[in-house]
Amino acid sequence: MSLSPDTTVLLVPGLRDHVAEHWQTLLQAQLPNARSVPPLEHDKLSRDARVAALDAALAAIEGPVILVAHSAGVMITVHWAAQHHRKIRGALLATPADLESPMPAGYPDTATLAQHGWLPIPRSPLPFPTILAASRNDPLATYQRAAEMASDWGSKLVDLGEVGHLNPAAGYGPWPRATALIDELLRAG
Repeated sequence: MSLSPDTTVLLVPGLRDHVAEHWQTLLQAQLPNARSVPPLEHDKLSRDARVAALDAALAAIEGPVILVAHSAGVMITVHWAAQHHRKIRGALLATPADLESPMPAGYPDTATLAQHGWLPIPRSPLPFPTILAASRNDPLATYQRAAEMASDWGSKLVDLGEVGHLNPAAGYGPWPRATALIDELLRAG
């Protein structure tokens, strides 16, 4: 990986926060200059609290930043970008959760998500280079919806094939392709 020592990779986890065997957690341990947005103690479902946590994590970093977001972390990232104007070198947006469509059992319903500020999903082009990596069989977003998000945000769409939600439940601990996609962002930004 061609990550320079002055570039920080900031991981933006989804609503389940940090999972021990998740590829983001493993990636953070692998990269010398990686950090993660800390988990929330309160207001865990609040979009505003999640965006504020991302903004605070970014404020603590000097120098260039690559964001690496997964699931609802992608939505945190796009809501942050709609409200803030810090220069970001690029963002890897992996398997975004389509919070506008009904979620499987065990996830918040759309009315609850709307009540906590998640809807609508911002659709403006993002002000930094992005790669959206989408799954063909993600239970949290159809490939078509992910492709629409990529188009709206100006993201390069990468078809991951059938990888589920790219999490431990789908058989993913390590995800080696993440480093190649981060490298691609580094070359683009």
